[in-house]
Amino acid sequence: MSNDRDALLAQIKDKAVVHGKVTLSSGKEADYYVDLRRITLDGEAAPLVGRVMLDATSHLEYDAVGGLTLGADPVATSMLHAAAARGQKLDAFVVRKTGKAHGLQRRIEGPEVKGRRVLAVEDTSTTGGSVLQAVEALREAGADVVGVAVIVERGGAGAVEEQGLPYVTAYTLDDLGL
Repeated sequence: MSNDRDALLAQIKDKAVVHGKVTLSSGKEADYYVDLRRITLDGEAAPLVGRVMLDATSHLEYDAVGGLTLGADPVATSMLHAAAARGQKLDAFVVRKTGKAHGLQRRIEGPEVKGRRVLAVEDTSTTGGSVLQAVEALREAGADVVGVAVIVERGGAGAVEEQGLPYVTAYTLDDLGL
């Protein structure tokens, strides 16, 4: 477990931390950007994401994982594959930002979440806004949200914890040396 965690941290530091002025999705400005899609969509790093996030959330009971598209999608998929490699069954789902106007008009794609224990995930969170949008949609769909988990915590913990949800993070900015 520790080897996966250390290996993923090295990958994040090497591939995902970009220095320079950026505007975050929250509207805040920062002197660096942690572009975790460079990790969650990387063939070497993505399997590590799945294993590290499963390990970090092993104290929670859930049978499906996902969150607001796009940041959550590869995290959930990595976790699904890592669980399968361990002989466990874990479903994944995608929460759309808005409901679909055609087809089945579902806001949450994938296996049904109603009545199921689910974990909401995100790659990183600055304000908690994206993951809490997913939590709201999941609750409206009848899911039992057992917690929120992110790869890198940038400040969203307070907002999530105010909603009474456990908040799990694999790494902090201190871990990244930021």
